[in-house]
Formats: sequence, structure tokens, C-alpha cells
Amino acid sequence: MTIIFLLEEKSMKEVLDIILPQILPPDICYKTIPHSGKSDLQESIPHKLKAWRQADIKFVIVQDQDSADCRDVKSKLQELTKPYQREVLIRIACRELESWHFGDLNAVSLAYGKDVRALKLKSKFRNPDNIGNPKDELRKLFPKHQQLDGARRIAAYMDIENNTSTSFNYFVSGIRKFCS
Repeated sequence: MTIIFLLEEKSMKEVLDIILPQILPPDICYKTIPHSGKSDLQESIPHKLKAWRQADIKFVIVQDQDSADCRDVKSKLQELTKPYQREVLIRIACRELESWHFGDLNAVSLAYGKDVRALKLKSKFRNPDNIGNPKDELRKLFPKHQQLDGARRIAAYMDIENNTSTSFNYFVSGIRKFCS
């Protein structure tokens, strides 16, 4: 079986290319395809679902929630996939990919060489999926943070089994179930 990951942006690809080998069974092949934002991703979905016709192909769509209602985001993506009757798993990164990073403050600390684990004691950081703008929060902590480089650096240290981001944990458990 092959899983095609349709992603909103390149930074998600950077993270998934590092963590998917830890999540997927070894006999599963995968391809991560980044897009240039949500509009590009959503325009691409019908074309990709229509074009890939092999029987052993499944799709995973990953998009950021940003400020939208995550149920609305997921519903819109489901509507785009419906006509193609393909096996599709949709996962929403609540609020942004960077929330997944804040779910593993040890990985962030190791990636940047500065211990920020005490942030989990602050109410703002207890539930990383509720951080208003996690991308900005990372830049406040690390002014030289660059999205792609930061994604790679943090993902290299992420502990798949110990992340406090609920949307990250739904992603991991969803992928594992999708493969079985």
C-alpha cells in the first residue's frame, strides 16, 4: 500500500518526512506533497484523487485550522473528496503546525539549545492547540526561527508518543489506524 499525503505547506512536509518512518509500518510506502497554502491544496485535491487510480493508494490530507472552526475546515475537505470515492483520512493541525512543536517542548529546547520546558507551567502553553498564533510565539522565543529550518530541527527531536498537542495525537493515532 502507498499513502499519498497532501499537505498545505512545505514545513509540514519537512516534519512528516522525519516523523512518518516512526509512525508507519515498514511495508507502507508514502509520498508527501506540499502545496502553496490552503487554496492551492484545496484546488489540487480533486485532481490528485482523480489522477491516482492504483487500487492500493490511500490519501491523507493535512491542513492547518488557523482561525477557522476545525469542523468547518474538515467538512469542506470532506466535500472535496466525496465525488471520488477514495480512501481519505483528513487531519487538521489545530491552530498551526507550530502547535505540534509546542506539544513537545523538549524537542523545541533541544532544537534551539535553550531550555523552554518550563513554558508548560504557563496556562497559555498548557494546551498547545489553543495557542492563538504559535508561529509568532516561536519567533518571540527564537527571533532567528525560520519556518522550514525550524520544522526540520524540531522534528528531529520530536517524541511521537509524548506530545501534548491533541491534534498531533489524533494525527498519529489516525495514521496508525488508517494503515491497519
